[in-house]
Amino acid sequence: MRFLFACAASALALALFAALPAHALTADEARAIASGDTEARIVALDKAVLTADEKTAAFIQAMADDAVKFTEDKVFVMKNDKGYDPVSGAELAVPDAAEDVVNNNLMRGAFDAAQAVLKLASKDVAVRAEGAQGLLKEPSESRLPAVERALAAESDPAIKAQLELVRAASMLDSTDPAKRIAAAKALAERKSPDIKLLLNQRLADETDAGVKSAIAQSIAAIDGALVWGDRINAIFSGVSLGSVLLLAALGLAITYGLMGVINMAHGELMMIGAYATYVMQGVFQRHLPEAAFGWYLVAAIPVAFMASALVGAVLERGVIRFLYGRPLETLLATWGISLMLQQLVRSLFGAQNVGVENPPWMSGGFTMLSNVTLPWNRVGIVVFAALVLLAVGW
Repeated sequence: MRFLFACAASALALALFAALPAHALTADEARAIASGDTEARIVALDKAVLTADEKTAAFIQAMADDAVKFTEDKVFVMKNDKGYDPVSGAELAVPDAAEDVVNNNLMRGAFDAAQAVLKLASKDVAVRAEGAQGLLKEPSESRLPAVERALAAESDPAIKAQLELVRAASMLDSTDPAKRIAAAKALAERKSPDIKLLLNQRLADETDAGVKSAIAQSIAAIDGALVWGDRINAIFSGVSLGSVLLLAALGLAITYGLMGVINMAHGELMMIGAYATYVMQGVFQRHLPEAAFGWYLVAAIPVAFMASALVGAVLERGVIRFLYGRPLETLLATWGISLMLQQLVRSLFGAQNVGVENPPWMSGGFTMLSNVTLPWNRVGIVVFAALVLLAVGW
């Protein structure tokens, strides 16, 4: 299975690099990337990826997959327990003295960045966008030529803007203080938590006073923009959580206000509705076409209400109606029934929590600001609670 996965990943890497100006991988380049100290390996990797051919791309993928061994004068790409020359592709006998390549976290980050460069050559817009995002996580001045080349060839405005951001982030690594100051000012235009984190990391390592001041000003500007997003997140979290509590409180208010009954099993009746939703999910998964699964939640809403109402009706007819006007006895009786309902659910569904999936149309969210994304499922809860409140009031 791992061999098949490695083959598929290598094929993707080859396809991504089909459009780049090719430079044949040499044995010296392969050794420089596979062995030596980390800094030298990263320099060799960044140099090779700029003009990589298909074999270079496949070798980089193999390195990222930890599928490479080496000796003092040879490098072997391992596939299905066999060794191959990364330059010629010929099968080689792997000596017992061959060592596995060891990639530390810094080296793995460099391989991630190299693979991101590979993706910039793809014809698929989504893949190129993924590559630009990957480079933003590992900015380096040594990758500026690849970024500039991708910028010159890019036609999608969104990806182009992302690559310009990558270029500015890479210039933070420049040896020229003026370039670092310009990069800090350019990054301040992008008010996002990722950029703030990047600037904070650079600020901790910066030694030039002028650059430090520019970075600090950029961070302050970003903080000023993000504070409103933090407030919106806090307000929305409170409203969405309050919507759930509102639904529970409405039931308690109606039960006590109209019937004068303190129902200690109220939470368990809500639990019945939740498990009814879980059962409906299983029905849609097992008995209906896959395309219909997204609508299980719509069907579960009336089913959950009816299941809870049915149990509540049995509870009222069988117990509560004989205890009207006796609040203490009602409290004790409903508390005992709540324990019985809990044990019934444990017996039917097990003691472990069960999961209810979001349907596709409730997955994801609506992005308002760079640090504010409102999940559709929480938006749905707020809207549903508002509709129930209006219906009760009407």
